[in-house]
Amino acid sequence: MKIYISFGQCHVHTVNGNTFDKDSLCEIECASREEGRAKAFEVFGDKFFTDYSEGQLPNILHYYPRGPIPLEAS
Repeated sequence: MKIYISFGQCHVHTVNGNTFDKDSLCEIECASREEGRAKAFEVFGDKFFTDYSEGQLPNILHYYPRGPIPLEAS
């Protein structure tokens, strides 16, 4: 499964050359939501907003003009 992490207005992270910010979503491949959130905390600390499931993506994608960026590609 995949979860998608969003970021607040002042949450900007650069991970291996990719920038994650309020205009993007971080795509995390995981076995469960809990595992995906644990990975988000490992990489971003507590400096992210929330997570979304794959099923929610069509309803929220218009808020993130840079779209999803896979964490593994970072």
